[in-house]
Amino acid sequence: MTTDHNTNTSLPAALPHPMRRQVLAALATTASLPALAQFRVEVTGVGLTQLPIAIAPFRGEAQAPQKIGAIVQADLERSGQFRAVDTAGAVLDENSRPDLALWRQKTADSLLTGSVTRTPDGRYDVRFRLWDVVKGQDIGAQSFVQSQADLRLVAHRIADFVYEKLTGERGIFSTRIVYVTKTGGRYSLWVADADGENAQSALTSPEPIISPAWSPNGGQIAYVSFESRKPVVYVHEVASGRRRLVANFRGSNSAPAWSPDGRNLAVTLSRDGGSQLYLIDANGGEPRRLMQSTGIDTEPMFSADGRSIYFVSDRGGAPQVYRVPASGGNAERVTFTGSYNISPNISPDGKWLAYISRVGGAFKLHVMDLATSTVTAVTDTSADENPSFAPNSRLIVYATQQQGREALMTTTLDGKIKARLAGQPGDIREPDWGPFQKQ
Repeated sequence: MTTDHNTNTSLPAALPHPMRRQVLAALATTASLPALAQFRVEVTGVGLTQLPIAIAPFRGEAQAPQKIGAIVQADLERSGQFRAVDTAGAVLDENSRPDLALWRQKTADSLLTGSVTRTPDGRYDVRFRLWDVVKGQDIGAQSFVQSQADLRLVAHRIADFVYEKLTGERGIFSTRIVYVTKTGGRYSLWVADADGENAQSALTSPEPIISPAWSPNGGQIAYVSFESRKPVVYVHEVASGRRRLVANFRGSNSAPAWSPDGRNLAVTLSRDGGSQLYLIDANGGEPRRLMQSTGIDTEPMFSADGRSIYFVSDRGGAPQVYRVPASGGNAERVTFTGSYNISPNISPDGKWLAYISRVGGAFKLHVMDLATSTVTAVTDTSADENPSFAPNSRLIVYATQQQGREALMTTTLDGKIKARLAGQPGDIREPDWGPFQKQ
């Protein structure tokens, strides 16, 4: 990952290249990454209001290939909403009637118990029950019978159940992220669980892959490939592995962003000279230019309601985030704090703008409350890239460097709880958080 964001000397010195600043990163020589990227979750920080939960080891999980209780605990802690209560010595399962007074003494507000049993056909029967320790109530129970390959997904769904029952909001642990790695001379597009584990390669190429973006239904990923020795936009079908060419016009074709209805993509094209914003059908066709600009416009991102497009432009002399109606028209400047702001991402609830701001030569993740325009710097790292909101708008995934290592990170919006989703050293970049899975 590079922090040199001036990738084209013919452009204004402060503006990133219209093919996104990651183009240079994609061409950099970096350490290799094992083909099957495995990430270890490290949660740091303390939130102001966290729900204390006791997650007892699932009966039988010691003989299972995945430790269900540990995965659920890591998910909940990473959300920033929960803190784990010590369950050492507890022997419980979903059929136990726990001594809730004992767990109240341990300061737990809730208790999760369960079991994992291998079935005769080689699958696993996973059962759990959630208790409200304070009210002394059984909140609910579920069971799953799944293959070994789906045990992590089962754990994530249990975490989703717990999160929703205790917070009233939908959990995001069974969602997926996409990101890019460079291993030697090959680039890979990975689809992984929201905790970075279970990474599956969706595409490999000897040429750079950049700007992956999930479709609203989670079935497709738009991305930019340099396999034609220039940036071209494709859409990849996740289930089948098929792909289609969407934009291959003269010059640069880059920075695809889906409309909320999944019908169109906003893209940056230089077909008419200069990098400008266009709308194009998600199946391809003739693009429609959004506006006329003498500056460089790039990195589009639809608002949650689809009415506006946020983007980066140097029309004021240095890169800032602007907003324009999705139908086209006059652009309105959004960011005023800092002289170099790029990579906008809008939360699904429409309340927050995440972006990267250059501060004293460091590139740091910032979050703006769109209602008040209040801006908060949420990281202490200096090479942050490509923020993307979780579908519940509560977390942000981004790429950065930490202690000299490439890393995927998640953070709460206030920056108080961070989790590192990184294992062995390697070149990791361009994360995008997918939508909720269909229920």
